[in-house]
Amino acid sequence: MALLAPGSAVPSALVALTVFRASAWACLLCFTSYNERQQICQIFAGLESPDLKKCEEALTDAFKGLLDTEINYDERSHLHDAFTQMTHSLQEVASAQGSFRVAFPHAAEKMQKIILQLKEVQACIPPCGLQEVSRRFRCRGCYSKVCDLPLDCPVQDLTVTRGHQAMFFCTVNFQLPKEEITYSWKFAGGGLRTQDLSYFREIPGARGYLARIRPVQPTHRGTFSCVITHDQRPLARLYFFLNGAGGAELRGRAGLREGWGSRPADVRVPAVTGPPPREETELQVSFREVLRWAPREGEMIEPWTPSLGELLARPESLTPGNQCLLAAAVALASASAVVLAWMFFRWYCSGD
Repeated sequence: MALLAPGSAVPSALVALTVFRASAWACLLCFTSYNERQQICQIFAGLESPDLKKCEEALTDAFKGLLDTEINYDERSHLHDAFTQMTHSLQEVASAQGSFRVAFPHAAEKMQKIILQLKEVQACIPPCGLQEVSRRFRCRGCYSKVCDLPLDCPVQDLTVTRGHQAMFFCTVNFQLPKEEITYSWKFAGGGLRTQDLSYFREIPGARGYLARIRPVQPTHRGTFSCVITHDQRPLARLYFFLNGAGGAELRGRAGLREGWGSRPADVRVPAVTGPPPREETELQVSFREVLRWAPREGEMIEPWTPSLGELLARPESLTPGNQCLLAAAVALASASAVVLAWMFFRWYCSGD
């Protein structure tokens, strides 16, 4: 949960809870600072006036209608600008000796009209996915919220005749960001129908929203998973369980048709009649590598023998044992240097 109000407004709003006796935060407290609201009442009532307290209470009461307001997340800056203009207008009215009992309700009514003109909040589209397009800002608490939906979409079952083709469409029924969208595919073999990520292994080279397996063999029976990512952040995980059966064509819920607002549909694909495109052949090769993969036997872990440079570059490597070895090496080097110096001195003196 991220606080979205301006930096100066959020801490001061905590103080305002006691000064203004507000029962909960509202849009007024999210988009204006305590100093701005206090300055308005000081201009209206005066610094030491007994009406200063009444002015502060009147300002809070006037905006209670905006307590439960929710706006589109992208409209925060527009609403903040509108509140900034409102505070300037109230200061001008106060300087002109106007009445705060009239000015505050009028300002709150104007803000309600501005909020109604903002872009509406997008509805959450079940059953799954991180839907940034539906992110909303709540004035009750001054925070943002997305749909409370899981990342994992329900498993879609697909039945295919052996020797025919299987197609998986990694598409969702909510709007995705326009840039930096990536797709990655994984496979859990052995006939598993699962959403447990520990059973999946990545399929190298599979990066598009469409995956095609042909001809389908018994070894392909299992669950395929596609992860939709935006800027290294997962938006949805789709699962397709591929099962073998009789029949002459593929029929199953192979995904959601491309486009925002579409719904799942049955997909029928006839048998393959021509050679597969190059990219599909590459995907088949990558997939066969996954099928041939098997856990290796435990590898022997060799002890690490760091060099002197590695010891000095990595302080965490200086264990008590390594420290003793390093001290012994330094002592040996010092002793060798002394012996060499003494031998050179004797040789030099014998020459004279």
